[in-house]
Amino acid sequence: MGSPESTFIQEAKDHLQILEEVLLELENTPDNSEHVDAAFRALHTLKGSGSMFGFGELAGFTHHFEDAFDQLREGRAKVSPELIAVSLDSRDHLASLLDLGPDTEAPDALRAVGDVLLARLAKLKGTPIKGTAEGAHEVPAPVSEVADQNVPSRWFISFSPEPAALKNGFRPDLLWDELAQLGDLQLTCFDDRIPALEDLETGECYLRWEMELNANVPRDRIEDVFIFCMDAEITIKTLDEEAAVEDLNPAQGVDDPTKTPDKAATTPATATKSESVRVDARRLDDLMDQLGELVIAQARLKSISDTLDDPRLETTVEEIDTLVTGLRDTTLSIRMLPVSMVFSKFRRVIRDLSVELDKPAQLITEGGETEVDKNIIDCLTEPLVHMIRNSVDHGVEDAATRKAAGKPDMATIHLSASQSGGEVLISIKDDGGGLNADAIRVRAIERGMISEDQEVSTEALYQLIFEPGFSTAQNLSSVSGRGVGMDAVRRVVDDLRGSIDVKSTPGQGTEVILRLPLTLAIIDGLLVDVDGDKFVLPLSSVEECVDLPESENQREDGRTILRIRDQLVPYLSLDNLFGYTPSAVERRRVAIVKADGQRVGLVVDDVLGQLQTVIKPLSPFHRSVEELAGATILGDGSIALVLDVNALVRRASSTLIAA
Repeated sequence: MGSPESTFIQEAKDHLQILEEVLLELENTPDNSEHVDAAFRALHTLKGSGSMFGFGELAGFTHHFEDAFDQLREGRAKVSPELIAVSLDSRDHLASLLDLGPDTEAPDALRAVGDVLLARLAKLKGTPIKGTAEGAHEVPAPVSEVADQNVPSRWFISFSPEPAALKNGFRPDLLWDELAQLGDLQLTCFDDRIPALEDLETGECYLRWEMELNANVPRDRIEDVFIFCMDAEITIKTLDEEAAVEDLNPAQGVDDPTKTPDKAATTPATATKSESVRVDARRLDDLMDQLGELVIAQARLKSISDTLDDPRLETTVEEIDTLVTGLRDTTLSIRMLPVSMVFSKFRRVIRDLSVELDKPAQLITEGGETEVDKNIIDCLTEPLVHMIRNSVDHGVEDAATRKAAGKPDMATIHLSASQSGGEVLISIKDDGGGLNADAIRVRAIERGMISEDQEVSTEALYQLIFEPGFSTAQNLSSVSGRGVGMDAVRRVVDDLRGSIDVKSTPGQGTEVILRLPLTLAIIDGLLVDVDGDKFVLPLSSVEECVDLPESENQREDGRTILRIRDQLVPYLSLDNLFGYTPSAVERRRVAIVKADGQRVGLVVDDVLGQLQTVIKPLSPFHRSVEELAGATILGDGSIALVLDVNALVRRASSTLIAA
């Protein structure tokens, strides 16, 4: 795990993401008090933690931002569209302040943005803001102004931080300052936990505190002060009336109801420990690299065992194979993350585009619990942003057109995920006007991509929207047509060894489906032979294997085609593609693969079987070969090239008849 500052930055990003989601929910349900509380808690945590770790600019701005939501909690203000708008802008400003790093002053331009946002917040609250975003510790309005006679006014608090708190950057003095803002605070420090000198650990915190707070505030206001002390032991009690004195629920854990509050040494409840551990991503990558080497070594051991034919060795190899398989599955599961981590970011994208383009639209997500490798998750954001932006701009009609077509004023973008075998399917579907195949064909002819007399299937025409710069939009906007940025989608998907399917119905909408592998490091593959050399096809792309009929001859026009169960499938001989001498094998095999919605046959000399493949990157001299996705080491120590099925299918589509 990294330094306390890096840990705070990561957790702060999580809180900012939560804040954005809550604000978007509030926009739809402005009377939801739970969302108001969630926003306040996120801001309160950012303010307190930011100040502790040296992010003074962030803490100062958050102080005023938080105050607006404190007024909402107390019923002195109401959620409005204007408040949501300035809150989202303020959330983005907090992200910019976070990027500055600790102990860094904001540049004048960024500070000016903060001042404008604070002025907007002040106008909505109806009260002036004292100072600018620099003021990190300005005192809020006295608590007495909002005092409630129905809440206690005398509180007992016991606080024992975890031993490693100080090493992690914890500043108890900031807690006392915040409690003192609520009312009169009497603080007592105890050293009864300090061990003998020989047992003393440098940097450990052995102190604990007890305090009496005279403040007419509800218990949750006190809990908010300790909201980021997740691993501390905390007890909070009311001391108002002796006859009614009883333990209240502590901020963390629950007190024993048999304890009486007049005992000075009330045992504090222990905080609930987190069941998750934040791990540096590089450690996961290192673990996967080591696992890959183990898989290769295991395959080599199995090859040796097959050669020696020793029953004792075979038994041991089988046991190791079972252990390696279990270790692989466990390691891969650790790297798997839900796609909801990506999906949650796009509600804001849809909202902003709706405002910018004046097209009311909503996002509906489904299957967010579907898990995929973290490296794929990291790469998904860019292609999904491009497709969602194009769905709203180019796919969805304006309100007048939708009304004339009998559609709801509010357009719907449906984002879903599901798992199918070794693939995860990401679908982006809109209820707009659909793709115009005729317009795409005309544009393709204008650009010389196809000839006027060339027969091209509708599915193949749809794939042209992913060509660089291809667009049918007559008027280009800041978002533009489907071709703008869509080539980046294909590039990312190709790099991930995935494929793209496009479906569209005129007048009803368009659906783009990304087919991606569950993981990039270790895959199941189909080992094939071409003139004595070994190649690997990703098994997730292989639909079936058939024999190549001896009667199948090349046509006069140079095109080859195979009939499989009344379906015509074009095929490509790998020996011709890679420059081998034409094969003399009498009975060759055809691996039928599918990518980009098309089926293509790849002719090989033989299919050798399935294997677990650890993909290694190619050298810089070979990465430009589009048909190669990488290499792997076989059990006998030889090298096999891993083929890029998508590139092969596109090669076949350009040289054979359209499927």
